[in-house]
Amino acid sequence: MIKDYDGLAKKIVKLVGGKDNVKSVVHCATRLRFKLKDEKKAGTEELKDTDGVVTVVQSGGQYQVVIGNEVADVYDHVIKVGGFPDGGTVPDDYGEEDENMSLLDKFIDLISGIFAPALGILAATGMIKGLATILLTSGLITKASGTYVILYAIGDSFFYFLPVILGLSAAKKFGVDQFIGMTIGAVLVYPTIVALNPTAVAGKPLFTLFSGTMLSSPIHITFLKIPVIMMNYTSSVIPIIVAVWLASKVERYFKKIVPTVVKTFLVPFFTLLIVVPLTLLIIGPITSWVSDALAAGASALYNLSPIITGAVLGGLWQVLVIFGLHWGLVPLQMLNLQNLHSDPILVLTIGASFAQIGAVLAVIMKVKSKKVKGLGWSAFLSGIFGITEPAIYGITLPRKKVFAMSCVGAAIGGAVLGLFGTRYYMTGGLGVFTLPSLIGPKGIDMGFYGALISFVVSFLSGWLLALFFGFSKEDLKAENSKPEHVENSNAEPQLATATLNSDSATATVAPETVEKDPVTPETVVSPIKGSIVQLTDVKDEVFSSGALGKGIAIMPDEGKVYAPVDGKVSVVFPTKHAIGINSKDGAELLIHIGMDTVQLEGKGFTSHVEQDQEIKKGQLLMEFDVDGITDQGYDVTTPVIVTNSKDYNDVKVVADGQVNDGDNLIDLK
Repeated sequence: MIKDYDGLAKKIVKLVGGKDNVKSVVHCATRLRFKLKDEKKAGTEELKDTDGVVTVVQSGGQYQVVIGNEVADVYDHVIKVGGFPDGGTVPDDYGEEDENMSLLDKFIDLISGIFAPALGILAATGMIKGLATILLTSGLITKASGTYVILYAIGDSFFYFLPVILGLSAAKKFGVDQFIGMTIGAVLVYPTIVALNPTAVAGKPLFTLFSGTMLSSPIHITFLKIPVIMMNYTSSVIPIIVAVWLASKVERYFKKIVPTVVKTFLVPFFTLLIVVPLTLLIIGPITSWVSDALAAGASALYNLSPIITGAVLGGLWQVLVIFGLHWGLVPLQMLNLQNLHSDPILVLTIGASFAQIGAVLAVIMKVKSKKVKGLGWSAFLSGIFGITEPAIYGITLPRKKVFAMSCVGAAIGGAVLGLFGTRYYMTGGLGVFTLPSLIGPKGIDMGFYGALISFVVSFLSGWLLALFFGFSKEDLKAENSKPEHVENSNAEPQLATATLNSDSATATVAPETVEKDPVTPETVVSPIKGSIVQLTDVKDEVFSSGALGKGIAIMPDEGKVYAPVDGKVSVVFPTKHAIGINSKDGAELLIHIGMDTVQLEGKGFTSHVEQDQEIKKGQLLMEFDVDGITDQGYDVTTPVIVTNSKDYNDVKVVADGQVNDGDNLIDLK
């Protein structure tokens, strides 16, 4: 887990060319999506090698920094350290980049910029709606119960009022006053407007436009004697986006001509007065007809052959994810849910994450590297919940044949979904959290069971294909011949800094020329039973950089910490996740249990010692619940740091592989 979000954010902002090179930045489930003024100014290779960054993708007119599960926290710090407004958009520059972007790039940039900020909440509310459906279909509650009403309201409200939400995010994207965007969306779902929907309004219409055609529209109201074709705008997508785009043009015009002293209220006054009627009179009806046509076209394509459609979309999904092009299917899902009350298209891709983790398992089994295995298991767990970027960029894509086999597995899974007619009935989570979204009004059907079968088939296909066809003999030989990184304090001549007390100046000299005060050599034994993890591989820059001192880390096999030396406890942190020790011979040690575990506030930790207590080597100091901590998403890798490393001429790690508590770990000379 990333601990120093602030440090990582500063490095990211620096390596994308500085804040002056950023036009906008948003985030989705795993990526920071930058729009840069000049991508050539970015230090892409250095950024790829930065701890906490999975990789960098330049696609769709965006500079995408893949972070993984902690992207939201990193984003918050990027916004803060970069001094960006929320969303990072610079309104005066919006549209300037369009001249250099292809039509596809513009579309992907637009869709991702509008939908990405709302993706997490959209998934969460969909899962709650799915929970209500599960409780209803299982007979635990009824539609009349208050529990169902409240749960369904939580789950459905976001989607029902989607025009308001998209009004906000579209306003950010187009550089419009956010409250103008939200107001336009609110008008579209205003109760009086909704009540005029032809399917809901009672009474005889004033007259009918386009009578006898597919566009036949009963007219119940007029605006300045102009007939208003009413549509159902709840849960709609395209009308609000087009309306806010128009508002950006109108607002910009009035900002130029309205005197500064009255801009605050006259600019939104004229903008709303022009845009809202135009939306109801022209934009709404036309875009609604276009939405209906797109949904019908997608359904027609699907109906030609659900199996072939599933195989194609399933097989291509991970490729689309790599380039960020998967956003192009999100509006289609929204349109289908609005018009058809279910989506048979995007659901065809849900087997891809299981094919991906199947391929990851094959790599774990084939490759001997402990580092790859560690990364692989982490990516495997993320993939179960639908977050596949760590698996793709960290494990399968570097091994091209393995990635190709995962795509084939996803295609097979997609074909199974098409065969069973699986559908989305609501938006929801990813991976296993998709399942509640597949329960329709009539309860669990064959489509739901088809999804379960698809998960298994996708996983087994990805695993077996990668296992038997993902590696040639030459590939495997080269893979397993790569040397493991071994920490050696004398491997490279590092520069050390010595302070000259006579004038408080600082001089830089090579370590072999630095004379240290005499120290007592001693050996620090392992405080934990587990496997060695090189300090440079710890996913926390404070430790991996050696900023706190030299040492090693251990992945625990059991939750017990024993005294590594004779000495005294210098500190027991209130959260019990770390303990400081001063040995009788002068070593100052820090044992830090896990990454970011301070957030657990002591839960899962039991201390058997207190500050200033004398201890003996091998004495039980601390116990911690390994499974409980990891189940909450925390990394239990435990660094053992010599915080006064500078006092020694040599801090040498003497253990490798598996260690038991009490085994020699670090020699200090």
